[in-house]
Amino acid sequence: MGGYAGNAGVFLIQAIFGLYLIAVMLRFILQVVRADFYNPVSQFLVKATNPPLVPMRRVIPGVMGVDVAAILLMLIIKIVEIFLITLIGGISLSIMGLVVFAIADLLELFLNVFFFTILIQVVMSWVNPGGHNPTISLLYSINEPLLSRARRIIPPISGFDLSPIIVVIFIQLLSILLIAPIKDLARAVSGG
Repeated sequence: MGGYAGNAGVFLIQAIFGLYLIAVMLRFILQVVRADFYNPVSQFLVKATNPPLVPMRRVIPGVMGVDVAAILLMLIIKIVEIFLITLIGGISLSIMGLVVFAIADLLELFLNVFFFTILIQVVMSWVNPGGHNPTISLLYSINEPLLSRARRIIPPISGFDLSPIIVVIFIQLLSILLIAPIKDLARAVSGG
């Protein structure tokens, strides 16, 4: 029974922390790409993330337009999540290992946000081409900086835009070449 309760606890921790972390990450990305914050989805993210961010911003200023408070909040959330999961699992990590794992997981989440928003945008373009709603507008805001760069490398061929494929391949390569080594470093630092 203890194993089932532990698994349920890990699931709840990952679900609750993960959902909030995605909200903070999306808000951060939307700030970086200067998306429309009057959009209803943006407004939801702002209201959901303001309680911890507003007080943090009073103490932690932004640097060169980067919301350092949001980055620190994401790091804290991820560290607490990993700590609670390892506590339930009876695993011990050094503080440095915990921080490095958290950084790796945040980078992985960052890449996954782009991966999934691109996939959703592609599917929406097939299901509802030319349609407009607040979510599609935000997806365009998030993805267009990457997709436009990919279009410079391979322009549309006979009307087919291959930029999503190029970006998805690049994201997967970054995941393999960047995230995996950082996680290996975290294991080495933790001694396991």
